[in-house]
Amino acid sequence: MENRTLIIVPAYNEEQALPATLAELKCHFPPEDILVVNDGSSDGTEAAAKNAGVRVVNLPVNMGIGVAMQTGYRFAARHGFTAAVQCDGDGQHPAAQIPLLLAKLAEGNSFVVGSRFIDTDGEGFKSLFVRRQVIRYFSHLIALLTGQRVWDVTSGFRAAGRRTIEIFAADYPFDYPEPEALVLLARHGCRIAEVPVVMRERQGGVSSIGLFAGVYYVVKVSIGLFVQRLRK
Repeated sequence: MENRTLIIVPAYNEEQALPATLAELKCHFPPEDILVVNDGSSDGTEAAAKNAGVRVVNLPVNMGIGVAMQTGYRFAARHGFTAAVQCDGDGQHPAAQIPLLLAKLAEGNSFVVGSRFIDTDGEGFKSLFVRRQVIRYFSHLIALLTGQRVWDVTSGFRAAGRRTIEIFAADYPFDYPEPEALVLLARHGCRIAEVPVVMRERQGGVSSIGLFAGVYYVVKVSIGLFVQRLRK
């Protein structure tokens, strides 16, 4: 099978940042290997994607990041892609960093997470203290449940091999899927790796997680991780 990589760009109301994000991606990948999953946006996200000349799948209403990503993985599985990279539409994930994820994937790993928190110069990503403590909590919890350590469990910058694509095409968590997806893969015996990457602040739009949503996030994901681990 020919090695082909699909760049999946989930996007919800990202008309501000999406044009620059796609222009940067097209400097490294052909437009036919870039898929924007427009998650029921109410702004000009669809037009921005179509103007960039990349592939576009439009969800009829806002379904959330889990549905958007599973749509991308199903597209990758159906069209014979051997790898898939999640690259958010808000401009945080530099396209030049994608080869780092793919190189780690080529070492025999099933899934690779681009980490903001394992840095060769020891500085890492500058995030809010509370947010970093929440991520650290989930990192320890996932290690306890799976025996595999991932430091940046909420990173949306990820690369999946063919087997992982097929797993996610059939089953993918909803709402806040990034931590749960790691437990899902561990249940399937997949090898998860992590590689240090540089990320930027979002280049437009507004984060969907506020204070109240953050409390809900911690409770919901904690329960979801245990449920995911107990599934057959």
